[in-house]
This record gives sequence, structure tokens and C-alpha cells, in this order.
Amino acid sequence: MKKTAIIIGAGPAGLTAAYELLKNTDITPIIFESSDSVGGLSRTINYKGNRMDIGGHRFFSKSEIINKWWTDILPLQTKKNRGYNFTGQSAELPDNQNFPVDPEQTDNVMLVRSRLSRIFFLKKFFDYPLSIKWRTFANLGLSRTIKIILSYLYISLFPIKSVKTLEDFFINHFGRELYNTFFKDYTEKVWGLPCCKIRPDWGAQRVKGLSIWKLIKHALQNLFVNNYSLTQKNIETSLIEQFMYPKYGPGQLWEEVAAKITQHGGIIKLRCPVKKLSWNSNKINGVWIKNTIEHKTTFYSADFFLSSMPIRDLIKAMPPAVPPIVTAVAAGLIYRDFITVGLLCKKIKLKNKTKLKTRHGLIPDNWIYIQEKSVKLGRLQIFNNWSPYLVNDDTNIWLGLEYFCTEGDELWSKTKTDFTTFAIKELEKIAIVNSDDILDSIVVKVPKAYPAYFGTYDKLPIIREFIDKFNNLYLIGRNGMHRYNNMDHSMLTAMAAVKNITHNISDKTNIWSINADQCYQEDQS
Repeated sequence: MKKTAIIIGAGPAGLTAAYELLKNTDITPIIFESSDSVGGLSRTINYKGNRMDIGGHRFFSKSEIINKWWTDILPLQTKKNRGYNFTGQSAELPDNQNFPVDPEQTDNVMLVRSRLSRIFFLKKFFDYPLSIKWRTFANLGLSRTIKIILSYLYISLFPIKSVKTLEDFFINHFGRELYNTFFKDYTEKVWGLPCCKIRPDWGAQRVKGLSIWKLIKHALQNLFVNNYSLTQKNIETSLIEQFMYPKYGPGQLWEEVAAKITQHGGIIKLRCPVKKLSWNSNKINGVWIKNTIEHKTTFYSADFFLSSMPIRDLIKAMPPAVPPIVTAVAAGLIYRDFITVGLLCKKIKLKNKTKLKTRHGLIPDNWIYIQEKSVKLGRLQIFNNWSPYLVNDDTNIWLGLEYFCTEGDELWSKTKTDFTTFAIKELEKIAIVNSDDILDSIVVKVPKAYPAYFGTYDKLPIIREFIDKFNNLYLIGRNGMHRYNNMDHSMLTAMAAVKNITHNISDKTNIWSINADQCYQEDQS
């Protein structure tokens, strides 16, 4: 009898798992997704022909496996498109494909994009990551620059030996003055908690090897040669200068993957959240699924189960015999939620004062980190610069205002009309737009966007020990593992789970090692 695998969640991890099962096994995947679309946080919102990328997704990985996986789904462009070199860089286009791919003629294409992100602080632009340039020091002022240098020299000589918090981590990497200037306020916007109360794991995972010395080294290297390859293997992820990007946003790729899954016999059921799991001592037997369209609950059994649903919800769906300590730890896991406001503008007040030529003279940034203390806005995306095809009429400017919040708090509880008004006033306050230039807007709320590294996070091994005893249950993806994974890391966890299923491996260590053990990542490249 043919075996089946139930996959909970149709985000990057769940879709990757289903695709890999179909490609490498005779197991039929059945995906249950609670929302009405595929892609998870990597979906694309289409609003009147203007497309929104929720959170901004650069398709960049140091894993050749992932890069090939992406371009097998959407081939890389081989011809330039409108708005191509918006940063003026001589990006490399592939010359090893057997057929031409022209973005102006076809939709199924992966664009090659130049990356530029900056920090908006004191109503001035700073490079992100901070560059060692005269302009940076001039914007900071002599006094602050001297304090930054001295504090970094001090921490280099006398580092914090026991790094217990995210604050300790940042200070050790950048010095106290630079931490207070550029990291503290923004990070606390993201998490809604002081850095001294957050574990250092998030910094180690997201910033990794980045330091002032790495910035200096990168700046010196760029004086002699720029790296425009897509892999950029010897460059820290935060310093990459190029990435791939689907013509119509990240959701385009995942919609294409979903179509291939169904074409090859896989099943995807939307608006079907998991309500309960049936299990015994070491095996999951099945799940109860509530079809919110047909308003009925059905039991499904399977041979294997892969879950990318939030761990807190997974444990909640496993009563009544879950050990109390496991229930308590799961209930204490915290998530940070997310709101994006899409604003379609006739124009913005920010002018392109760089030497980079841009389409219609637009500022060249993919996104801007808003460090101004007077507003709650965390980040500003300029969708035109991710892909000119995201905008229905690219003579307009399509902005994404990103806010970090907690479900039920003041920001989350605002009506969409009130939130739009609030967001526009914030942009006016920091002199980025005039309200008279706003043509249209949309508000999108995303619950559980970011698994937090506080609450009961430090006791997560208790949950892992309980879950890992189930031989046929595999946790994958960002929320599935309560780990702030990038998209490629989420995909690698799914691939590792399928490998374990294929080779009858019960140990889950290889899955949990992804994006935690650098050696494992390099082995995948």
C-alpha cells in the first residue's frame, strides 16, 4: 500500500518537503494549510495589480543545493529588463543556460537584483551595514565618531566574557557606543523588549560573523574588486551585494512549486487548520482537520507527519497526556507579530542624492531601516526596487511600511483605517511623504511572524526531547522549530527531514543542526 505523509503548513518548509517527497520517494504528500494561500510569510499579496512582499525576501543562499532548487523552478534571466541596474552595478547574468530568458517576454523568471539597504537616522542616510566611509563619519559627527572608536577599542581589549544577553552580544561585536546608536532602539522595536532581556541566540543567528573588522575588510576589498557573483561565498550574508528575486515577488515561486506538487500527485488543502493530533508513546497516528470552507472536521491518518505550525499550537493540539512541563514550556513561547501598510504614492520627498542612476530618479534602496525614535515604524520597503514588475504603474512609488507588534496590543488592535492614517502621519513626521501624494493603501496583519528568543525559549530542549521521541514526526521551518530561520534554512530543514524519511533515520539531530552549526551549513554548500 502506498505511503502518505501529512505536512502541516504550506510555507517554504512545507512546500519544499512535499516537492522533495514527490521527487525522491513514492510517498504521497498531503499539505494542510490554515490560511487561504500558499507561501506562508513568503507569499505575495496582490492588491489591484500592485504586489507586496511581506517582510522582504532576498533569494540568496550559500547553499548550491538551494540556489539550484530555486532556479530549477524559475530560470534566471539572461537578458536585461527595465529598471535592471538600478544601483549602477555591473551585475553578472548567467551565460550557461541553454535558452534565453527575457523578463520582458516571460513571467516565469528569476531576476538578478542589486542590493542596497540603508539606515535612516537623524533624517540622514547611513549605509547598512555601516560602511567605513567619510560620509558615515560626517553624518555621525566628530564627537560620536570618537566615542564609537574608543568604545570599540575598549571592548576589543576587555570583552564581556560571559555573553548572556543580546545586549552583551552586540556590545562585544560593535562596542557600547555603536550599539546604543544603531542597534539598541531598532532591535527593541522589533522585539518589544529591552535587549538585556533577550537571549544572544538571535544575534548569533542573524548577525553571525559580522563585526567592525569585517566591515573594514569588506570596504578595503571593494576598493580593488567588487563581487557580483550570486553565491558570494566569502562574504558575510549581511554584506551581500546581489540576490535573485522572482519577477512577481516570492509568492510567485511558491505558487509555482504548489502547482508542480499537485501536477505530480500531491494534495494541498487550504483553509484546513489542524485541530488535534492522535498519538501513542512513540508514534503519531493521525490528525483532525477542520475544513473551514465546508465547516466539518475530518480525521486523516498517515505514515509520516511533518509540522511547520507554531510549536505552541502543536503542543496545544496534543492533549491530554502531554507532560505538564512540556505544556508549560510551549505555552510560554512568545511570538512577535507583524503589520505591513502598502502605500501607493505619486511621489515621495526623499531624493536620490547618490551617484547611482535609477528609474524615474527614485532613491535606490530595497528597504530602509527607520532608526528615528519619534516613530514606531521599523522598516520601509520600496517595492519598485525589488522588481519593477511589482508595481502596476511604475511611474508611481509602491511603499511597504513595516511595524512589529504583539497580537492584541495597541498597534494590532487599530482598525485598518486608523492604522493607515497613523502610518501616513508617521511618514509625514519624518519628512518622507506628503499625505496629498497618497493614491491608495492596504493593511496586512501577519500573526506569529517571528519566533522570539525570550519567554520560555531557553527551555525549548524540553519540548524537543518530547517531540523527538515520535519516530514519524518531524519539525521543520521557522515556526515549526521556533527558530528565526531564513527561507533557505527552512528549506534545508525540510530536505533533511525527507532525507531521514528516505533512509529510515529516526535521529533528528541533522535537522536541528541547520542554521545552528556553521560546519553543517558549509557541508551543504
